[in-house]
Amino acid sequence: MPVSAPRIELGTHDVANQPVPRAGRDLWSEDLMLQDHATAHGAQLSSLAMAGASYGAAEQFEAAAEARRDPPRLQLFDRAGRRLDEVAFNPGYHRMMDVAKSCGYASVAWEGRPGGHVTHAAQVYMLAQVEPGVCCPMTMTYAAIPALAADDRLSADWRPKLLSRSYDPSLRPVAHKAGATLGMAMTEKQGGSDVRANTTRALPDGDHYRLTGHKWFCSAPMSDGFLTLAQAPGGLTCFLVPRWLEGERNGIRLQRLKDKLGNQANASSEIEYVDALAYRLGDEGAGVRTIIEMVHHTRLDTAMAPAGLMRAAITEAHWWVQGRSAFQRRLIDQPLMRAVLADLALDTEGTLALGLMMAAAFDRADDDSRALARIGVALAKYLGNKRCIPVIGEAMEVLGGMGYVEETPMPMLYREAPLNGIWEGSGNVICLDILRTLAREPRAGEVLAAVLDEARGGDRRYDAALEAHRARWPGLPPEAQARWYAESLATLLTAASLIRHAPAPVAEGYVTGRIAGDRGSLPGSVADIDTDAILARLG
Repeated sequence: MPVSAPRIELGTHDVANQPVPRAGRDLWSEDLMLQDHATAHGAQLSSLAMAGASYGAAEQFEAAAEARRDPPRLQLFDRAGRRLDEVAFNPGYHRMMDVAKSCGYASVAWEGRPGGHVTHAAQVYMLAQVEPGVCCPMTMTYAAIPALAADDRLSADWRPKLLSRSYDPSLRPVAHKAGATLGMAMTEKQGGSDVRANTTRALPDGDHYRLTGHKWFCSAPMSDGFLTLAQAPGGLTCFLVPRWLEGERNGIRLQRLKDKLGNQANASSEIEYVDALAYRLGDEGAGVRTIIEMVHHTRLDTAMAPAGLMRAAITEAHWWVQGRSAFQRRLIDQPLMRAVLADLALDTEGTLALGLMMAAAFDRADDDSRALARIGVALAKYLGNKRCIPVIGEAMEVLGGMGYVEETPMPMLYREAPLNGIWEGSGNVICLDILRTLAREPRAGEVLAAVLDEARGGDRRYDAALEAHRARWPGLPPEAQARWYAESLATLLTAASLIRHAPAPVAEGYVTGRIAGDRGSLPGSVADIDTDAILARLG
């Protein structure tokens, strides 16, 4: 009988030169950038410490991954053919919604304590690093509060439920729930951003209205109600449409869920109003004026979310290069790699700094601060989202082939990167809105100029760039130059925020790379920045 050869263990699956995967992290205590800027703008620090630990826990990252692996499913009918018009979510989605509600994402800005909007904005930044799909319904719930102020009775009925820190996904009227969320349904396929072209009709019916029409985008269709626009006898009007009535569903028919590039844990849908009961918010014909407060506040969140996405990407890249070696050197010790990461970190911190600066303007009640918030949040949204896509693409490249693998967060972050630049006004819409605001509200331009001037003297190159901007555009630019103008103004405003509130190496590095022009056109093509000091802020 032949004797078998001895078995040799080759060890082909021994793992070397691979960082140990992280289960979770504290999104507050490990983020020096966030701590510095949140403190400078008066945030509620203990609240953020609690939220950062909660959002970054290992079980929340796993819940988020489950929600993406098992995306929302449309359930139009029950087995007997009765309409359901519901969306089923993975339990991980509900766990994420619950932690966001309990941490006060949607409510902290309205609870009467100082620094509420800054605290909210910092939560947007943190939650976007874990599961951006949950940010959508939470943001709309937060942003609906000022729009509801147009009707005292509706505000009294809905505000306490929206501000509750209890998450209640049950299917019943809002009066019987522990907490509620609110969505939005404005866009129609023939109009897009031109909401005045909406064709949905609203007919008076006693103390309410009945709506009939189709909405091309309804965000978060499992919300308890929706703010929507429809043509009433007196013109385009804002309405609150509850999803459930006493004893029956309202006439809201789900048509389909959108098959989106990203934001996959969140359901976005087309809906049809079929004689749906609705309550008017504000006067007939004043729909845009009523809902603009909601849009204004959602824009704050679309300015903050890209900072969170960039932070998540660069944190992953930084962790990777600390645990990888090539050519006998750790990647983090290689000068070119440090230059790339430091350059990306400047965009990340600049976007964070400007977003929290604008959130602080939301917290102040004076007219000048409101004027600053109106123009500044549009500038922040425009620049931050234009920076987001290349930053995340470069951070993905740092991981090499591994960055293209779904087991890392990089593909999710990359798919997410364009979203906030599209939501609540894409690039051209925002730039034209900036010009309209400066033309119609001269005070906004005056307050913005004062903020830019306050940073003078901190860096002579900033001073020269500010003068050059004003010399090039002594007034408003022609429409075709609106993007150049907005980019220049937003970059200066970001630099002003960093000069006032960031360590000198960060402010000087941003001015070097974004204003002085002493660089190439691609990320990492920059010299004379303090890479050690900048990278130290990544933890």
